[in-house]
Amino acid sequence: MSLVPSVFGGRRTNVFDPFSLDVWDPFDGFFTPSSLVSVPESARETSTFANARIDWKETPEAHVFKADLPGLKKEEVKVEVEEGRILQISGERSKEKEEKNDKWHRVERSSGKFLRRFRLPENAKMDQVKASMENGVLTVTVPKEEEKKPEVKAVEIQG
Repeated sequence: MSLVPSVFGGRRTNVFDPFSLDVWDPFDGFFTPSSLVSVPESARETSTFANARIDWKETPEAHVFKADLPGLKKEEVKVEVEEGRILQISGERSKEKEEKNDKWHRVERSSGKFLRRFRLPENAKMDQVKASMENGVLTVTVPKEEEKKPEVKAVEIQG
């Protein structure tokens, strides 16, 4: 359940979630490909790909992150664990080489760098993070510590 209304770009970020490092961008989605025509090439390069969309779900055993990264090879993506239980996912899609005689009719595929950071809860096993990539989908699995169930001891009733 999202606590941020869909008028804020449809992002599923919970403003009250201490583990979310996402910041609402009031200009997210403001620029459309047709409005980028007057933007310099250097600015256009990172305009769309800069915010790779990542899903984060929690299962009883782990925190699972899935990122759609079409066209990227696993060598172009980095998954890092930082101090303070920070998971960082980054990468770069290179710009397609332009030939002198090419005539472009439409450019919608984006290139550039992306970087996403997530603060993980105390129960995350940061030393056991695993990542895999298949068909352009990166999956990062962070196992969780088992919940310690309080020991319950029966007390005999005297009577």
